[in-house]
Amino acid sequence: MNKAKVFSMQKKPIVLIPADVKQIGEHPFHAVGQKYLMAVAEAAGALPLLVPAISQHINLDELLAIADGVLLTGSPSNVHPSHFGQEVHNPLLPLDAARDALTLRLIRSTIESGIPLLAICRGFQELNVALGGSLHQAVQEVDGKHDHREAKELSLDEQYAVSHLVKLNLDGKLTQILGVNELMVNSLHGQGIDRLATGLEAEAYAEDGLVEAVSVKDAKTFALGVQWHPEWKVMENPHYLAIFKAFGEACKDINKK
Repeated sequence: MNKAKVFSMQKKPIVLIPADVKQIGEHPFHAVGQKYLMAVAEAAGALPLLVPAISQHINLDELLAIADGVLLTGSPSNVHPSHFGQEVHNPLLPLDAARDALTLRLIRSTIESGIPLLAICRGFQELNVALGGSLHQAVQEVDGKHDHREAKELSLDEQYAVSHLVKLNLDGKLTQILGVNELMVNSLHGQGIDRLATGLEAEAYAEDGLVEAVSVKDAKTFALGVQWHPEWKVMENPHYLAIFKAFGEACKDINKK
């Protein structure tokens, strides 16, 4: 058999991960948290590839031509509210206009191209905004909603520990993946979905009614977003692991075509 053909059959699927722009000292850097990279490599069995947030130099068609999947990560920064018709509520909270410029376009192109998509925390919120939905900029200030933020004074293990229940859509894709109709998840977010985009289906709700997971309606392949952080110690949590494995399998299916 041709060596090039053997290599093509055996290569790991490539998962694109858009980077945040972070100021380190006096210089901006493009960065992705290691926990996301390791979850893609270990749990999804794929090769993570960072994409810098320089959208003015990126041709999405060329970029997606090498992609077998796209992962949108969480981040301390928020989606700029101008993308869903609002003014900034708290100017002290970080924003990342460069990431917005890349991911909001990338999401739509990824879905149209039929490439698997997994969106986490900020990525989950980006998915909703990219498809026309809106966000609560401060969930804790909304009547009837709980405070979903982490306690910064706690250790990381305590911050990322499971903290509240989510109930799953019994007929949803997430229930099919996990085989349960409810589970405990971690919670480290100040923003959340307000108006759900018409192109999305709610897959899970917190006890206060906040949407905690979504899927893309009529998606050609895996296209799922969760508000919690399944990448955290993913190999130790069967439910988190199941999400990444399902994503990885979808990426491998694309990789074989």
